[in-house]
Amino acid sequence: MLSVAFVAMTISITAGMFTTLDHQVAEAMHSIWQESLHGLFQLIAELGGLELTSILMLALFIYLWRRGFGADALVVGAFAGAVVLEVLYKSLFFHPGPPLSLSHPDGPSLTDLLPGSGKGNSFPSGHMVRTVVAYGLLAFVIRRLAPSRTVRWLAIPVAIVIIIIVAFDRLYLDVHWESDVIGGLLLGGIALVAATVWLDRPRKAEN
Repeated sequence: MLSVAFVAMTISITAGMFTTLDHQVAEAMHSIWQESLHGLFQLIAELGGLELTSILMLALFIYLWRRGFGADALVVGAFAGAVVLEVLYKSLFFHPGPPLSLSHPDGPSLTDLLPGSGKGNSFPSGHMVRTVVAYGLLAFVIRRLAPSRTVRWLAIPVAIVIIIIVAFDRLYLDVHWESDVIGGLLLGGIALVAATVWLDRPRKAEN
């Protein structure tokens, strides 16, 4: 269903069905922007940055590997695959982001050093793709393996809150259209479902 929704989203954007709503949301966010809160939202942006999410996924890989879950540790490949697909999609799908007259400086990232950074197509939001996969996957693993019942109970709600905050951050800073954010949620959801299916795969019986 998520894959169908993502394809439908792409077709809808191509047909211009989200253009009016995109601009309305962007203008509304631009109207409530406060200089005093800019630093806070730049910091929030780091939650979905390539650096932090990659570190979290590397830590998850090491943790699972050392705990003896060798094959399960490969689940972080879903994160890498989602990032590659997001970059590929942006290179092929024409959908420029909000104009500079609306957007505000995003959180700092090493990707800013790459040629052409901050320009070009913006669908889907990379921050949203990475946030959904990284924190969703962490929540899934914590829910299964954490020794504390409280930690297990909090894992999914905390992940959901982080995803919502980052989604709002993308819109508040006007660095993405709301259609980009929705697209990132869908693509990240696809990768997360694939990851959880891998972790819940049938196991061979012990001899």
